[in-house]
Amino acid sequence: MFRMNPCSAVPAPDLLRRMMIVVCLWMSAVGPLSAQDESAPVEDKPSAALKGRLMPLIAAHRGRVAVKVRHLTTGESFTHNDTVPMPTASLIKVPVMVETYRQVQSGRLDLNQRLTLRDEDKVQGSGILTTHFAAGLNLTLRDAVRLMIAYSDNTATNLIVDQIGLSATTAAMTELKLPDTRLHAKVFRAETSLDPARSREFGLGSTTAQQMSTLLEQLERRQLAGLKSEYCEEMRTHLTHCESKSMLPRHLPAGAKIAHKTGSVSAVRTDAGLLQTTAGPVVVCVLTAGNQDQRWTDENEAEVLIAEIGRQVWEHFQQGDAVAEDGMPLDVLRLGSAGELVAALQRTLNARLTPAPGLTVDGEFGRATQRAVQEFQKQNRLDVDGVVSSRTWSALSPILLDESASESPSTTPAAPPMPDVKPGREPRDSLGGPPFVTASAWAIGDAKTGAVLWGDRSDRQVEMASTTKIMTALVTLQLARQHKGLLDETVTFSKTADAIEGSSAGLRAGEKISLRNLLYGLMLPSGNDAAQAIAETLGHRFAPAGSTGKNKTSKRAGPVAHFVAQMNHTAETLNLKQTRFRNPHGLPADGHVSSAADLIQIAAAALREPLFRDIAGTREHKVRVTSTSGYSRDITWKTTNKLLDISGYQGIKTGWTLDAGACLVALGDRGPDELIVVVLGSSSSNARYVDTRNLFRWSWHQRGHQR
Repeated sequence: MFRMNPCSAVPAPDLLRRMMIVVCLWMSAVGPLSAQDESAPVEDKPSAALKGRLMPLIAAHRGRVAVKVRHLTTGESFTHNDTVPMPTASLIKVPVMVETYRQVQSGRLDLNQRLTLRDEDKVQGSGILTTHFAAGLNLTLRDAVRLMIAYSDNTATNLIVDQIGLSATTAAMTELKLPDTRLHAKVFRAETSLDPARSREFGLGSTTAQQMSTLLEQLERRQLAGLKSEYCEEMRTHLTHCESKSMLPRHLPAGAKIAHKTGSVSAVRTDAGLLQTTAGPVVVCVLTAGNQDQRWTDENEAEVLIAEIGRQVWEHFQQGDAVAEDGMPLDVLRLGSAGELVAALQRTLNARLTPAPGLTVDGEFGRATQRAVQEFQKQNRLDVDGVVSSRTWSALSPILLDESASESPSTTPAAPPMPDVKPGREPRDSLGGPPFVTASAWAIGDAKTGAVLWGDRSDRQVEMASTTKIMTALVTLQLARQHKGLLDETVTFSKTADAIEGSSAGLRAGEKISLRNLLYGLMLPSGNDAAQAIAETLGHRFAPAGSTGKNKTSKRAGPVAHFVAQMNHTAETLNLKQTRFRNPHGLPADGHVSSAADLIQIAAAALREPLFRDIAGTREHKVRVTSTSGYSRDITWKTTNKLLDISGYQGIKTGWTLDAGACLVALGDRGPDELIVVVLGSSSSNARYVDTRNLFRWSWHQRGHQR
C-alpha cells in the first residue's frame, strides 16, 4: 500500500521516485508501446451506427455470416453470431503462425532453420511452391511462414505443420482460452485429420469471429501469448503482405493499411484483419459459410459482402485526411483506387497529355488510367511507375477538380443561359434521348445483322472481361461445322486448366467431359478453366495455318497461342477494328480489348450458331463427368446471367474484372424482333442489369413496340 503525506494528500517525494522506477521497469519489460497500446483493453460498446450500416448487408446474404468489429481503444463494436463456431478455410493459418513463433521463442524451433521441399510435400490449391519450384528447394522457416500468409501457400503450411506438430496449434489455442479455434488436419491431407467429425463439419479448421478477433487484438497490442514484441511485429508484418485483395481491402483507398488473412473454399469465404484508421486501429473478422454462391470469381456474393463490410467499417471510423503508417498520404493513387480524386486525375490527364488519352472520367483507376499516368510521367521525365504520388501530383498541378475547371479564363464571351437555367448549373435533363446509365460504354444492335443502331462511346477500346468467351465459343462452333463429330469428342482436363484463376466450371485435372458439354461450362458459370481446356484441346487444329498475316503463329507456339490467333483471325474476318484477344477467357492482359460495337457483331455472329443460342439461353445444365482415376461425379452449372430469370431475355454473357468493371452482352426479343444490348464498365454487378433493362425498354419504344 502506498504511503501518503497526511498534510498534502499526495504521494511523498520518495514515493514518487519509486513509482517512476516501477513504471520504467514495467515499460522495459513489455517493450515499446504504440499509441493504441497505452490503455488496457476496454469493454465492447455496441454501436447503433455500425449496426445500421452492416445488418442490412448481412440480412441480404444467402448464407451464414458471423462478424466481429471492434475499435481497440474506444471499444466501439458490432457483433453478429460472433460466438458461433464457423469454418476458417485458410484463415486457420494465422493460429498456425502464432504457434510457430511460440515454439521459436521456447527454443524448440529457429526461424532461420532450413526446410527442404520434396515432391511428396506438394499439394494443390493456393500458393506458389507447388507450381513454381522444384523438389530440393531449401527455404527458411521464416520464409515458409511468409509464403503461408502472403500467398496462402498450402505446401508451405504443411511444411510448417510438420515442424510444429499437427496437434500443437489446437493445444496452443486452448491454452490461450480460444477453444473453438482448431486445426483439424494438414491441407489437402484429409487422412491426417485429428477429428474426422469436426473435419466433416468445418473442413480444415474452425474458429469464432470473437476468438479470431481476440487473437488479432492481442497481436496488435503486442500482448499475444507472452511473445516478444519483435515476434508480434514480425507476424503483423507477414499479415500486411497478404496478396489477396478481393475481400476486406477491395474498396479501401490507395495507401490504406490493413494486416489481414483470407480463406476460401467452395461454400466458405473468410477474412480477418487489423485496419488502421485515423481514429485508431480496428479489428474486423467476417466468417461466411453455407454460401449459395460458390463461384470462383470476384463477383462471388460472399466476397462482395466482406468487401462491402470492409468499406463500411473504414468509412465509419475514418476521420479527416488519412496518413498511412509510412507517412504516405492516402491521396497517393494507383491501380484499383477509386473516388473523386481519381476522377480529377482523369480529367487533368485528358487536359495535359498530347495527344489526349480520352479517358472516361468515372473515378475508377483502371489500366487505361495507369497507362495515361505512365505516359505523363514519361513525357515529364518522372519515374515511370504508374503511381500518382507527390512528384506526379506536383507536375500535374493545378488539377481539374470538376468539369467547370479550365486551363485559363476563356476569351470567348459565354453564351447567355437559357431562361430556366440557374447560373453555375447544367441545363435540366432532356426528356428525349436514351436513358442515363452507369456504363462507361454501350451499344444496341440488330441481332440478325449485327448492325449497331444506337450507342454511346460504342467504339471506345476497353477491356471486356469474360465477354471474351463469346468468341471462344464461336471459334469452337465454327470448327465443329467443319469437323463432324467434334462436339462429341472427349476433353481431358489438364493441371494447367485446373489451376487457372478466377471463375470456374469446377472441373479437376484428369476429369473428362465432351466438348459439347464443356461449352455449357464455358458459358453458364463463365469457366476460365473451361476456356483454357478448350483452347488446349483445339489449338493444334489451327497450327500454323488458319492464322494469317499479323495473326500468324510460330510452329513452336503452343495450342493456346494458336487458338487465340484464330480468335483474332475471326475478328478480322468480321472486320472488327477495336478488338484484340490475348487469351481465351478474358482475364486481364495488356492489349486484350474490344468495344461495345465490336461485341454486338461478335454476338450476332455467334447467335447464327444454333447450339450457341441454346447454350446462351440455358439457366441450368447438369452433366456427369468421369475421371482417368475411374470415378464419376455429377455437376450442375447455373448461369451467371440474372436476366434469364425474366421473360423476353435469351442470353448472352456476363463479365467482370476490377479493370473492366461489370459487363453484359444481352439478347432480348419482342416477338420476331431481336436486339442485342452491350454494356461495358457498369458500376456494379446489379447496375449492369438495370442499365441493360433501361436500354432495352428505350430501344423497344424506338422500334415502335408499345408493350
